[in-house]
Amino acid sequence: MPSYDSVLKEIYEVLQPFAKEDQSLSEETELVTDLGLDSIQVMELLLQIEDRFDVSIPLNIMPDVRTIKDLVLQLIAIVTRPQ
Repeated sequence: MPSYDSVLKEIYEVLQPFAKEDQSLSEETELVTDLGLDSIQVMELLLQIEDRFDVSIPLNIMPDVRTIKDLVLQLIAIVTRPQ
C-alpha cells in the first residue's frame, strides 16, 4: 500500500506544470480555485494520474475532490480497494 506522503509527492509532481509561476503547492491548494483548472485540465490531470498509478479513477469522486489532500485521499482509497 502506498503511503500518504509518497502519493502526495507524486501528485505534486503531476500538478507542478498546472501551477502558476512561483506558486507553491500545499495539501490545502484547491484544484479549481487556486490552480484555476478548467474541466479539460481536470480531465488531463486525471489521465496523467491514472497513467502514473495504473488505476482507473471514477468521475463520480470528483465532486468530493476540492484540494490536493482530497485528491490524495481518494487516490489512496482507489489504489487500496480490492479488485
